[in-house]
Amino acid sequence: MPKKLTPDELYKCCEPGLFDFRTTAEVQPLDSTIGQERAMHALNFGLNFENSGFNIFTLGESGTGKLTTIKRLVSEQAAKEPVPSDWCYVYSFKDPDVPRAISLDPGKAQSFQKDMDELIKFLRAEIPKVFESKEYEKQRNNVMEDFQKKQKELFGNLEAQAHDKGFAIKRTIGGLVIVPVKKTGEPLTEEEFEALDEKTKKKVEQIGKELQEKLDDVVRAVREAEKFVRDMLNRIEREAALSATGHSIDDLKRKYQANAKITDYLDQVREDILEHLDDFKAQEPEQPQPLPMLRPQKAEPSFTRYSVNVLVNNSETKGAPCIFESNPTYNNLFGRLEHRFQFGVATTDFSMIKAGSLHKANGGYLVIDALDLLKNVFSYEALKRAIRNREVKIEDIWEQYRAISTAMLKPEAIPLEVKIILVGNPNIYYLLYNLDDEYRELFKVKADFDSFMDRTPGNVKKYTGFIAQKCREENLLPFDPSGVAKIVEYGSRLAGEQDKITARFRDVADLMREAHFWAKSAGDSVVTVQHVEKALDEKTFRHGKISDRLRDLMLEDTLIVETAGEKTGQINGLAVMNMGDYSFGKPSRITARTYAGKAGVINIERETKMSGRIHDKAVLIITNYLWSKYASRKPITLSASLTFEQLYEMIEGDSASCAELYTILSSIAQAPIKQSFAITGSMDQTGEVQPIGGVNEKIEGFFEICKMRGLDGSHGVIIPARNVKNLMLKKEVVEAIRAGTFSIYSISRVEEGVEILMGMQAGEAGPDGRYPEGTLNYLIMKRLEEIAEAVKEKKDETAEAARAVPKGEENGK
Repeated sequence: MPKKLTPDELYKCCEPGLFDFRTTAEVQPLDSTIGQERAMHALNFGLNFENSGFNIFTLGESGTGKLTTIKRLVSEQAAKEPVPSDWCYVYSFKDPDVPRAISLDPGKAQSFQKDMDELIKFLRAEIPKVFESKEYEKQRNNVMEDFQKKQKELFGNLEAQAHDKGFAIKRTIGGLVIVPVKKTGEPLTEEEFEALDEKTKKKVEQIGKELQEKLDDVVRAVREAEKFVRDMLNRIEREAALSATGHSIDDLKRKYQANAKITDYLDQVREDILEHLDDFKAQEPEQPQPLPMLRPQKAEPSFTRYSVNVLVNNSETKGAPCIFESNPTYNNLFGRLEHRFQFGVATTDFSMIKAGSLHKANGGYLVIDALDLLKNVFSYEALKRAIRNREVKIEDIWEQYRAISTAMLKPEAIPLEVKIILVGNPNIYYLLYNLDDEYRELFKVKADFDSFMDRTPGNVKKYTGFIAQKCREENLLPFDPSGVAKIVEYGSRLAGEQDKITARFRDVADLMREAHFWAKSAGDSVVTVQHVEKALDEKTFRHGKISDRLRDLMLEDTLIVETAGEKTGQINGLAVMNMGDYSFGKPSRITARTYAGKAGVINIERETKMSGRIHDKAVLIITNYLWSKYASRKPITLSASLTFEQLYEMIEGDSASCAELYTILSSIAQAPIKQSFAITGSMDQTGEVQPIGGVNEKIEGFFEICKMRGLDGSHGVIIPARNVKNLMLKKEVVEAIRAGTFSIYSISRVEEGVEILMGMQAGEAGPDGRYPEGTLNYLIMKRLEEIAEAVKEKKDETAEAARAVPKGEENGK
């Protein structure tokens, strides 16, 4: 039997007397997450499970407190863990294109950087002093004097031999040569040489050849001596430089002796300094030039290669790092190579390597919004590669897309140990899970945040703690018990169930802020139920332009929705229009027409491709219900058309299937339906009424149009009995029902709605299969029999006419 609902069944109040405080200023703020036990269990498991494949994806509706909870849990977990190592990059003397990555104890990278800067500063001051010292000059002069003495001796002996034989050593562009000379000491000219007799010329040539060979031997000896001198000078320089550098570098090696990479690097630094001592020597001041721009500038010595680029500095980190990356571009995640422009040319070196979030979070936790990650090109694939390979590389990702390859630094990869936590909505989670096999291997922990929780006294108390916390955090006015009670009731309305409250705390916080505004505008010091109701009404007014316009069109009779009288084959269905920021109910006129035929139920929306698959299924269920109920003994002959009038967009869903059934039954039985009622509900093939969504919005949508036309007690809505628990109606709807000007009925089977809508019983079949007179099913069976008889008579007439045609005439045709 249909049940008329009482006001107490339409709204579950939260009594202010449940609270033992005067305002939320007396309430202890909430310090935990409410109603997310499953998600909290998963997060604790994922954060404590040490395995590279057990990264976490946190999913749930927006505003359920996912990020706030993650920040709190991750911070608490990280505080218990050790501080990870520092990381720095240094110049690679063996392979300059691959800077070396060095790991140090927390806080030591900055110290190492300072030590290297002080070392180079010290050497730049001390090495020039060594080369200006008297001892160094004395050693150098002794070597040079010995060389010059030997050189003078070699050339002196040769010159004496040449002079005795009438020859001299002359310097030309091609080098030193032996030339014959006259007694005056002047070189013999070519004409004078040709004037000599043959015997003399041969003798001169022979002696010149012998002397030239001796000169070549002397030049070779001098060059070997020069090489020896250079080696001696280099050795003296190295020994002098080592006297200034050796103890400084050895001190650093002892300080960092536990780090093999640093000691090896310091050995290479020492060797490079000794090979580039000229860079450390005092530079002579350049003479001013009249046109300096016409002469290339002399490059200044660079000491950047001895510096240390601190990539990650954990000197002030407490516990493991927690990084929340709000803009996960490739460079923000993996770091970048910066460039400087000089004379129109971009240059870079290892000192311009910058860290990304993965470097900063190494040894700790990195939280990323999944949608932002997917929107940034290269980021998602590169992140999976880093997790899989357990290392993070700094690369120029665009290099592979350039037409011309350019020489770029390729910094040494850094080992990666990080727990990745992605935050997103369920659609993204299931999209990645079903389409990306690698994702399943890398993100094995699912932390699913619920959008509502049970409305238990414990959760209501925690709700109060949340309200108190928000008031303190954002300096809002405190709420009194009536204001808190209204917030709890609003939570049930958002959850769509009387015994649930929403976990979308962002929406709750927004209502609190708006109620605070209206309380402050009124000059009150406490937020009460009146301010919360004011905030709700104002929000509805701000967002309700479209719903108001649609109601205006209904009042103008442009959109035809009848709320009085009776009509055969016509009923008021109810739908929900979701505009994103606001949902409201919209009545729709559903009509059906039935006639003799064998087409069955024709869904006009389906024929015009304006019907979705779920609605198509609902119409087929209605058809099967009709045939199973009225054609169990003999087949029926019926054609019926069904449509939503003035529908200009797609229709989807099955919540109108009860209404569609009633219109067909009304049309068959010619039993008018009361237009003062609207109905919503789905049905199955047996006639059971199934629950639907948006029941509050649907009831309120029909109530509004009835109220504007004038409530007279005849108006009402029929809903599924299984939706009664979902009712959290507006105050004015409840008051209208209390006053008897509006009514709501619940039904469990479609037959129960017949008496309300058509003023007669549906009727139960007797043992003979017939229905009692005066019932709807009696009228339907009677009408179906009349249609079947009419079809049979027509068929007989056609057959009789066919038999009456002479056989010859038939053949002639």
